[in-house]
Amino acid sequence: MSSNNLDQLYRRVIMDHYKTPRNKGTIEDNSVNIEMNNPTCGDRIHLTLQVEDGIVKDAKFDGEGCSISMASASMMTQAVKGQEIDTALKLSGIFSDMMLGKDYDDSIDLGDIEALQGVSQFPARIKCATLAWKAMEKGVQNEEKS
Repeated sequence: MSSNNLDQLYRRVIMDHYKTPRNKGTIEDNSVNIEMNNPTCGDRIHLTLQVEDGIVKDAKFDGEGCSISMASASMMTQAVKGQEIDTALKLSGIFSDMMLGKDYDDSIDLGDIEALQGVSQFPARIKCATLAWKAMEKGVQNEEKS
């Protein structure tokens, strides 16, 4: 597949997650709540996680922001649901490396998340893409401490 066709496919995946976000909403009972924002561009996320026995049983988000931040939140919630906390944090590390243009562990299938790798070419947008992931890290780390 040519790089132009791949770019178009990635754009379609990002816009699909933006227009039809997965896991949009909140979890009411016994959930971890995290609010974060990116003041430079106005992205805001409210992430709720249901963590039981070291596993992210459910993940939902609400908020507002650009297509990159909202699509990334949708992809992140899909990726971490059902995962052990260590795996969720590993995914976040891989995503961070990908955003920074570093070599990253490709032994885990990232699925739709790979569509965001082009963001690394736009430093001002990296914070948009990583906002939900940083919220998830904060949430599971807080949960592990309690």
